[in-house]
Amino acid sequence: MAGLMRRVVAAAAGMVVAALLAPSAAGATTTDADITQTGGTGPYPASYETVPDLPNHTVYRPNSLPTDETLPIVAWGNGACRADGTWFENILTEFASHGFLVIANGKPNGSGQTSPDMLLEAVDWAIAENADPTSKFHGRIDTANIAVMGQSCGGLETMEVADDPRITTTVMWNSGIINPLDKRQLRRLHAPIAYFVGGPSDIAYRNAMDDWERLPAGLPAFMGNLDVGHSGTYAEPNGGEFGRVGSNWLKWRLKGDATARAKFVGPDCGLCSTEWDVQQKNLS
Repeated sequence: MAGLMRRVVAAAAGMVVAALLAPSAAGATTTDADITQTGGTGPYPASYETVPDLPNHTVYRPNSLPTDETLPIVAWGNGACRADGTWFENILTEFASHGFLVIANGKPNGSGQTSPDMLLEAVDWAIAENADPTSKFHGRIDTANIAVMGQSCGGLETMEVADDPRITTTVMWNSGIINPLDKRQLRRLHAPIAYFVGGPSDIAYRNAMDDWERLPAGLPAFMGNLDVGHSGTYAEPNGGEFGRVGSNWLKWRLKGDATARAKFVGPDCGLCSTEWDVQQKNLS
């Protein structure tokens, strides 16, 4: 029943926000774990692939799996709940290049609608792959550090599953809960959360700021507004400024990187006194 309700919610949200996102740069489709493209500014050139056991998703990862560290898991929901796993190729490749296993809802260049359950399917698959001695990912995935995130409608999908106890951080991109009756979902949040929003011209701005005021007391939270509107910087090389900031959030929350932490914490944080409008709660 929970899965059915999540699919219904996602479909309705998709109709509400289906036209709100400018697409990112397209990429060539890969199949059967073939990687043909490289990218990202991190230490591990990365690209995407498809895998037989998760046919309705797109997997972004370093082309050569690191031998000196494991890859935390990042599950991604697309804007408009669109089942195209390469719609956000630029920013997801950027994340993967910093040493993350990023799994997007939807096939490469796919169509149709996604559901919140697909985010948890991605997490389940990654955990199973890490435990499978026949998998190339065996022992290569950090299953204790998991981010779930999404843009616009994908953020609504993210909020639907954010109560999963395995989640280490939740990230909302140009997103906030639309229906006042659904604001109760905020009470279920348990992991540090970040909102990255496009400023007052972003159609999701009011909803995101309303979420911010309703977050549970004591929950570590960051709000960053950059005046770029609802389309963000996803279409720029490496995801632009959103790619840079998102990579730092992941490095802090999933890898404990102290340099990345300094971007977000305290009155003199790295994003403070920049073009970003920053708010913080319970960050240390």
